[in-house]
Amino acid sequence: MSRVISYIDGFNLYFGLKDKGWKRYYWLDLEALSAALMLPDQQLAATHYFTARLRLARNNQADKQRQDDYLDALLTRHSLHIHYGHYLRKNRTCRSCGASWPDYEEKMTDVNIAVQLIADAFDDSFDTAIIISADSDLTTPVQMVRQRFPHKKIVIAQPPGRNSNQLRQAADGAFQISRTKLQQCQLPETITTAAGVTLQRPATWT
Repeated sequence: MSRVISYIDGFNLYFGLKDKGWKRYYWLDLEALSAALMLPDQQLAATHYFTARLRLARNNQADKQRQDDYLDALLTRHSLHIHYGHYLRKNRTCRSCGASWPDYEEKMTDVNIAVQLIADAFDDSFDTAIIISADSDLTTPVQMVRQRFPHKKIVIAQPPGRNSNQLRQAADGAFQISRTKLQQCQLPETITTAAGVTLQRPATWT
């Protein structure tokens, strides 16, 4: 069997779903989705999910709790590994009125994906890599892996509503994830962790 590792750009996927208004698919089983994107003669070796935990602020307690529950639910999947970046504080200014306010920008996801992809290629951990993203910043590491390891394949699975022609052209193949796949790959409504904690799909994600 041909070995597959998937690399999931959490924010690119999330904002693709958000822009489509598809909250009902946020409770996504990423391990199942990765398997659903493979060919019949392929076997899933690992799923790598790249994200950053929200910083607790006065107005985001509910958002943070939903993210925490989702991450805990994902950790019940045996082949899934979560890699965390961080948020960098930036001051933003209104061009019209000059008012400024603090904001946070997610950092390190594309670097973490690139490092993991290249390390796995050198370790000969996969035959095919599936990258779930449409971030053109990943073009260079994809090109490098294809040049150094021409027998390995890299396929781009672009989130709904997202597209990067540059990234598509750098890979061996590319397609967009369908709504049907998202519908078929949802986590169970209720999940119990190894510690006995019961998690439920957030009510707003229905």
